[in-house]
Amino acid sequence: MPSKVMLITGASRGIGAKTAQLAASQGWRVAVNYISNATAADEVVRSIKTQGGQAQAFQADVSDSDQVDRLFNDVDQAFGRLDVLVNNAGILETFPITEATPEKVTRSFAANIFSMYYCSREAVKRMSTLLGGSGGVIVNMSSIASRLGSMPQGNAYTSTKAAADGFNLALAHEVGPQGIRVCGIRPGIIATDIQAGRGGIEKAAEIAAVSTTLGRIGLPEEVAQTVIWLASDAASYIHGTLIDVGGGR
Repeated sequence: MPSKVMLITGASRGIGAKTAQLAASQGWRVAVNYISNATAADEVVRSIKTQGGQAQAFQADVSDSDQVDRLFNDVDQAFGRLDVLVNNAGILETFPITEATPEKVTRSFAANIFSMYYCSREAVKRMSTLLGGSGGVIVNMSSIASRLGSMPQGNAYTSTKAAADGFNLALAHEVGPQGIRVCGIRPGIIATDIQAGRGGIEKAAEIAAVSTTLGRIGLPEEVAQTVIWLASDAASYIHGTLIDVGGGR
């Protein structure tokens, strides 16, 4: 039987890229989704193939329903199956509430929430035992911001991540009987380029040093390890839950 397939959205950088590399090192065939940075996505794929793994890059804006359809069809053609979806794509945009516009609010929800709906829709079509599938796992990337709040003016980001928590639970209730486990991860302050909104990784590390009980910033590899565990049979009874990866914040 061919090795299992994991599709990771937003996998050209940060947590997504590290998850792709770790998954491939453990035998997964990996679909690396990206929206615009083909060079970065190709580098993730190259690094995986150099180590003997299997991966392919797939361009799609997962906030767009039609592009999600195309993405999943392309993955079908390339790999012939789908076992795990990691809804990792997202953005962090800050603005004061007095400057909230339909465009800004919609952009945040489209990238962080609509993408989860569209990608999960297609994953369930392929995984559901009621639809002829063999089951699977969906991992949704939320944030500790959903319960602690985000940086100043991060109202849209915090709201989308709170929505992600609710979506994770509702989806788990809906598709658990169809052989699909659903789990969420809430990273804390992690050393990725999303920290540009905090003034860069160095500034974020200073914040983490005083706001976490471990006294340090987290690494994308530490979140990736959690994703891989949740996707594995070792987590076979973990469902409908959220796991904080935040250093005790």
